[in-house]
Amino acid sequence: METSLENGISMATFQKFEEINAWQKARILTRQVYQITSEGLFSGDHSLRDQIRRASVSIMANIAEGFGRFSDKEFANFLNIAKGSATEVQSHLYVALDLKFISNDQFDNLYNLLDEIARMLFSLRKHLKSEGKY
Repeated sequence: METSLENGISMATFQKFEEINAWQKARILTRQVYQITSEGLFSGDHSLRDQIRRASVSIMANIAEGFGRFSDKEFANFLNIAKGSATEVQSHLYVALDLKFISNDQFDNLYNLLDEIARMLFSLRKHLKSEGKY
């Protein structure tokens, strides 16, 4: 898929989903979520642990799946789903913070990374739309 981005993400053409900066950041996020949820009290809350892990994996999976679709309109739809998953992870972080499963610093770092990913997803979607690709 040939897509260039604006707003500081990358002006390169994507040949593979792994080249998408939002996917790269989502991969980092997922690794951090898995690390944090494997520690302390968080590891014992199987329901919240599994849900926040699934939602973080969903971000990167939907970016990749959308990239592999046949149209930019479908790609944009999957970017919307990925953004929704990012917001879901942010919500779960509040539960983890309130239950003292994570520190304020961990919350802030993950929340800010999710904000960055969401902005990248919005920018890519906006670019697809502005190019008249759907």
